[in-house]
Amino acid sequence: MAGIYIHIPYCRQACSYCDFHFSVTQETKDSFINSLISEISIQKNYLEGEEIKTLYFGGGTPSLLSEADLEKIFNALFNHFSISSNAEITLEANPDDLTDEKISGLKHSPVNRLSIGVQSFFDKDLQWMNRAHNAAQAYACIISAQDAGFENISADLIYGLPDSGNHEWEENLNKALSFNVQHLSCYSLTVEPRTALAHLISTGKNKPLNEEQSAQQFVMLMKRMKAENWLHYEISSFALENKFISKHNTSYWFGEKYLGLGPSAHSFNGNSRQWNVANNQRYTGSLSKGILPFEKENLTPVQRINERIITELRTMWGLTISDFGLPVFNLLRTRSKELASDNLVKADENSIILTDQGKMIADKIILELMLDEEATIDNSRNKKSVV
Repeated sequence: MAGIYIHIPYCRQACSYCDFHFSVTQETKDSFINSLISEISIQKNYLEGEEIKTLYFGGGTPSLLSEADLEKIFNALFNHFSISSNAEITLEANPDDLTDEKISGLKHSPVNRLSIGVQSFFDKDLQWMNRAHNAAQAYACIISAQDAGFENISADLIYGLPDSGNHEWEENLNKALSFNVQHLSCYSLTVEPRTALAHLISTGKNKPLNEEQSAQQFVMLMKRMKAENWLHYEISSFALENKFISKHNTSYWFGEKYLGLGPSAHSFNGNSRQWNVANNQRYTGSLSKGILPFEKENLTPVQRINERIITELRTMWGLTISDFGLPVFNLLRTRSKELASDNLVKADENSIILTDQGKMIADKIILELMLDEEATIDNSRNKKSVV
């Protein structure tokens, strides 16, 4: 199931915690779109003619695109790729962009799934994060999108804010669920280097994060969503039903091929990974000459196994180990038995799955399971040909 990710590198303003590639200056947007269309043409054979099952507009803030911008991009995509008639087509959107007019335009486009960056329903939280919208806009845009006929809506929420306690987090969940959205992505706030938040904390202008509170709120999240019978299908992701599981993100976690378009976007063809330059000017300048500026890495067999450990273990389906060669299988079985004895994973002859307790320290468990580059690889049990 091949997919395409399109990175839109523009935002109205910089959120304090964000370390994704973006610019708050939109003066170069037209030249960027021309360059993006050039890249679509250059990369038309990257996925070797596979049918495209998912398109995902991320960023940045894709909802800053006009109807005309989207039309140009879609025309190029549909002209150069074989896109499934029932493809999942997601667009990330900020509430302040989602006016009735904007929503109407999106409804008349190929977009059939909205991922709305709510983050919080409290104005004080939004101001603390330097978000461009307010709580009233978050309410209004969800209702307007539903009224317009969108039936697959995801909302993003952030927990672990230093000045937002457990009561506020519970209220955020209450409000999100009251809107009858079909998907929630809930992320623990992290302090990334070279962000405004990192600077504010290091200079004492903001409180440091409270890891204990963040863990409490993650437990609250898991318990609440389980009580509501939602699928906790990935550490940060919850779906009302199977049909609302993000097909695009799930394809990442299970090693499907994908093409990344736009500055900083990553691509994977099963054997190598490549990533575009994270600089708008260099991106557009190179593509004006017909040159795609990217770096590439050919993955070793051990790297490919480790990537599976990193991604599959985050999901409710877990890491399938029954198709690995015997040395890797035996090594992972041995390591998983100790983790199972501590109730951190459920392990059998086929798979390793994180328990709720294990999800609390998923990164640590992943590191314990990952292989050294010197590990012995044996393909004798390998059914997926991943090594």
